[in-house]
Amino acid sequence: MLTPSQCRAARALLDWSQQQLADQARIGNATIRNFESGKSAPQHATLDVLRRCFETAGIIFIDENGEGPGLRLRKHV
Repeated sequence: MLTPSQCRAARALLDWSQQQLADQARIGNATIRNFESGKSAPQHATLDVLRRCFETAGIIFIDENGEGPGLRLRKHV
């Protein structure tokens, strides 16, 4: 699943604001803000939408491997 720190990191790699992510994912900016700050956890369906939005934009999520989950930006060819 997507963590708040992965969400912030993915936005940073894409140089997206919270509002840009909200617009791309078609969800409320408050949902992004509250998730990233740890104030609330969105529904699983919302987290799936966010993850798919990031993946479409070029983010590759790296599964937990003993060091914690991570992500990177897909290489452009």
